[in-house]
Amino acid sequence: MRRHLLAGFASVSLLAACSANSEGPKTASSDPAAAPAKAPDPVYVSTYKPYPGVVTAITGATIFDGEGARIDNGTIVLADGKVAAVGGADTSIPDGATRYDAAGKWVTPGIIDVHSHLGAYASPGVDAQSDGNEATSPVRPEVWVEHSVWPQDPGFGRALVNGGVTALQILPGSANLFGGRSVTLKNVPARTVQGMKFPGAPYGMKMACGENPKRVYGGRNQMPQTRMGNMAVNRQTWMRAQDYKRKLAKEPNMARDLAMETLVGVLDGEILVHNHCYRADEMAVVMDMAKEFGYKVTAFHHAVESYKIADLLRENGVCSAMWADWWGFKMEAYDAINENIPLVHNAGACAIVHSDDANGIQRLNQEAAKAMGDGRRIGINISPEIAWTWLSYNPAKALGIDRQTGSLKLGKMADVVLWNGDPFSVYTRPERVWIDGAMLYDANDPKRRPVSDFELGQPGEGDVK
Repeated sequence: MRRHLLAGFASVSLLAACSANSEGPKTASSDPAAAPAKAPDPVYVSTYKPYPGVVTAITGATIFDGEGARIDNGTIVLADGKVAAVGGADTSIPDGATRYDAAGKWVTPGIIDVHSHLGAYASPGVDAQSDGNEATSPVRPEVWVEHSVWPQDPGFGRALVNGGVTALQILPGSANLFGGRSVTLKNVPARTVQGMKFPGAPYGMKMACGENPKRVYGGRNQMPQTRMGNMAVNRQTWMRAQDYKRKLAKEPNMARDLAMETLVGVLDGEILVHNHCYRADEMAVVMDMAKEFGYKVTAFHHAVESYKIADLLRENGVCSAMWADWWGFKMEAYDAINENIPLVHNAGACAIVHSDDANGIQRLNQEAAKAMGDGRRIGINISPEIAWTWLSYNPAKALGIDRQTGSLKLGKMADVVLWNGDPFSVYTRPERVWIDGAMLYDANDPKRRPVSDFELGQPGEGDVK
């Protein structure tokens, strides 16, 4: 076992060494409200560099472009880390390209999970690995989850090879009203979190409402103990942030306050708010609070009652990141319905399928398939190519990275999955996965599988034969 672990670490280190120390371009999202953050302290700038790839052509596939289009018998060409061409069978292929015959198979953009805790609640799931929640105060915007992320978490590799996940947002936990900054990662092996950090992606801030904060802190006989306490602490905190912003404008060299810096980043539209919230009434109240203080909620997460206020979500331009059918595990999850995702989509609001789970991230395509089927049972017929927007393009929009990834458009990052069958089938698995045009997983090649030195080593995982 020790030999296996050391070999795994060596492979990760070698791959990481190939990718180190370069900052990618910073590009704005097509959503004006999701503008990228100002450059952080140079210490924390992404050092991600794509792995080397080769010019690649995948032919004969059914292609979902991620934005709702479908191409039958399609061809996609990857070159210099980008999508170089995508079209029908007559698409020109460069001389010398490595070709893959994908007849009877599907090609999609890589899946993007907007709600993950990989690395911060790493495997194995022991107390020593529980680094996702600074639950010492209901207001902790000063913490950054990237300072907890362990790049060797085996969950990253499993999300890639089993789920086709090429990018993901790591969030702090949901005990706090203000849980701290999130980070968006490329799902590649690296020695440091900066080597995984998605170049140019804006920071997010995790907020939470409802049962979690009032249970955690009310149980300590402090605010918040009720939902009205949640809102009071929220509003008092935003008032302090506004005051800090006014003082900073008058005195740019004033003493730094890490918590207030994050909140001012939100008020300035540079940091995106991702809000854990279940009940419709609370989501509506939070949107009112956002208007009061001049910020925007980018997405509600879990959002099991979004179907009740889908029109409000559409009007406010707020996404809902949802499960297909999780419900009933606490009181605020009891009015969930399996038709939530298709109802939100059908109302013209932004629907996203998310995981919040180290196992669920490995089958987000199946979660979307369940939601698509639940919609059909009530007469909402959403085509597979449209449903794929829940897995790639809409998540990319919510993370402010949709100009770089999330769909198979010319010039975008070549984050691509070749599936061995219909990607909405439970029998289908990723056959190959490319990130920035580099093949990081090949089901037919044991040497092209990400390995963590903490991989458990079951047959079919890691480098175990």
